[in-house]
Amino acid sequence: METNATSSLFELQVDHESTAYLKEAARWAKFLAIVGFIFCGLFAIFGLFAGSLIGRMYSSVGVGQSGAMGGAFFSIVYILIALLYFFPCLYTFNFAKKMQVALASNDQAQLNQSFRNLKACYRFLGILMVICLSLWGLGIIFAIIGAAFR
Repeated sequence: METNATSSLFELQVDHESTAYLKEAARWAKFLAIVGFIFCGLFAIFGLFAGSLIGRMYSSVGVGQSGAMGGAFFSIVYILIALLYFFPCLYTFNFAKKMQVALASNDQAQLNQSFRNLKACYRFLGILMVICLSLWGLGIIFAIIGAAFR
């Protein structure tokens, strides 16, 4: 019995029902990606102005120079959030765009690229989640140690 290296045990096919689900998923993904891009832009704009706003707030209550540092910190945080959120939105948008092209033209290469973008989106979000959970865990450990030595 001859086996092909590229064949699998089960040959999956995209039937009419799957095509309808993928079309709807691509439409929602495109909508969510566009809204995500808008929020990225808003976060970046807010980040640019947050530093001066928070710096003015701190200086009005007499904090002085440390207020400017706090404002710069918030600016960096908001711009970093916008940057981190941009990549999942980009992968989601590329997934949606390529999926719509693949289903309209019955193009297997576009379908594969679409799923590659979806995988990249989930991989990015998974790595980001591991990092966030690790930081939370470290924070909890430091909080427990800090409370024990109080």
